[in-house]
Amino acid sequence: MIDTILRPIEFVVAWIMVQFHWLFSHLGMRPEGGLTWILSIVGLVIVIRVVLIPLFVKQIHASRGMQALSPELQAIQKKYKGKSDPASREAMSRETMELYRKHGTNPFASCLPMLAQAPIFFALFRVLNNGIRTGVGIGSLTTDLALQAQKATFLGAPLSETFLGTHLSSVKVVTALLIVAMSVTTFTTQKQLTQKNMPASALQGPMAQQQKMLLYAMPLMFAFSGVNFPIGVLVYWTTTNLWTMGQQFYTIRRMPTPGSEAEKLMKERQARKGTTPAADAAAVAPEPLKPSGQRQQPKRKDRAKGKSASGGTQPGSDASTGDESGPGYDTSANPNLA
Repeated sequence: MIDTILRPIEFVVAWIMVQFHWLFSHLGMRPEGGLTWILSIVGLVIVIRVVLIPLFVKQIHASRGMQALSPELQAIQKKYKGKSDPASREAMSRETMELYRKHGTNPFASCLPMLAQAPIFFALFRVLNNGIRTGVGIGSLTTDLALQAQKATFLGAPLSETFLGTHLSSVKVVTALLIVAMSVTTFTTQKQLTQKNMPASALQGPMAQQQKMLLYAMPLMFAFSGVNFPIGVLVYWTTTNLWTMGQQFYTIRRMPTPGSEAEKLMKERQARKGTTPAADAAAVAPEPLKPSGQRQQPKRKDRAKGKSASGGTQPGSDASTGDESGPGYDTSANPNLA
């Protein structure tokens, strides 16, 4: 079953690597050189990650959706806190799934890029371990190319060797360095996503604790399993982590999650540059006119007529304001009010 799934992916992985190997060889690099094959693996990473950009966008939307429903999810968890009977558990699960359906998201959607890369990762492992290491061709990776790659070294270490599968000190040193790089980039990527791009409300509660545990568990998991990976696979995983770091840095800087620390930093940058909406509105709005001299009082014709007919101003009238609603209203014009 696994062979049926991975075999076509192995052919695709081998074909992409061979195309990049051909390109770098024609650019003047040594076909049998380790750097040529390392760059071919880096080219494979670039192609795969470009293809996965739509999934990365879905991951962002799913992550934002999970953050938006976090208060409602915490309310459900608080509602059933301390209730361990089957009926309560079933009701809690039902309400949680209904909440996911209502918001059109789920916690697994944020893992799509990693899940999509898993078959590619294992296919590359098999190409390096079963193809290059044994010298057996796979698809476009002919036997001659497989034997050529078998002799290729990176800092003196063959690309198909593993930490536990060799006694060469160069392999152990290079593998250890790549494992550290892979673990550090994994930790940095997860911390970048969960700490800087999360609102304060999402940093509390059971889900936040689970994410914090994964933050430290995933690098350790890769560190312990990395001793079984060929050097070429470690190069692939470290390179894809660096791609993820750059991609997330750009996304978090340009489109941070509302209420997160990243959004606060973005607004501070915009304020310093004067590009905030408030600053733009203030720049466009005209300045209020400043008063010059004494205010000129308005005059009404009917008030002037009333004054000339009576020979003076009526008691209690206010000729300066001309306000008919106040005590200075001219009653001479209306006998019923006199």
